[in-house]
Amino acid sequence: MPEAPATVVALHLCSSGRAPLRAVDRVVAMAEQGLEGDRHARQGSRRQVLLMESEVLEALGLEPGDVREQVTVRGLGLDRLPFGARLRVGDAVLEVAGPCAPCERMDEVRPGLMEALVGRRGRFVRVVTPGSFAVGDTLTVVPTDQAVSKNDECKAARSDERGDPLSQQAAEGAEDKAARE
Repeated sequence: MPEAPATVVALHLCSSGRAPLRAVDRVVAMAEQGLEGDRHARQGSRRQVLLMESEVLEALGLEPGDVREQVTVRGLGLDRLPFGARLRVGDAVLEVAGPCAPCERMDEVRPGLMEALVGRRGRFVRVVTPGSFAVGDTLTVVPTDQAVSKNDECKAARSDERGDPLSQQAAEGAEDKAARE
C-alpha cells in the first residue's frame, strides 16, 4: 500500500507573546516574513514559521498547537530533511532551517516536557515563495533543480538588469589576483 502524502493537520496563529494560539483553517505566507497575523511575521525573523509533527505530539499525549507551532504536519519526517530543503504547500514554498530547541515554557505545559522534546520540537522554515495554504493541503519536497522561488527569480532578474555588484567585485578580485601571480 502506498504511503499517504504528508499533510497539514492544523494551523495556528499567535498575536502576542503569551496570547493563546488561535486555530485557523487557512494562512497566508508572506515572503521572507512568515504567516500573516502571527507575531513572528516580520522581515528577517529567524522564527518565521515552526513546523511540528503530529506523530510526536500524539506520542507525548499532546494536541496540535500545544508546543506553540504554527503548522502541524502528518507524514513528514522533519528531522530527515536537510537544511535548505524546500517544501511546497498550497501556493507557498518554505525552506527548511534549523531545529527548534525546546524552552522552559514547555515545562509550563507539562512538567518534564522540555526534556521530552529535545530533538523533537520541530523545524523552523522560512517563506521563500508567498502564497496561501490550508488544513488538509499536502506538502511535497521540491527537487533542488526546481527549488528556485519567485523571489529568487526576481532577484536574479534585477541583478541581470543592473549587474550584480557582488559578482562584479568577485570577478574583479579574481582578475587582480591573476594579474599579481
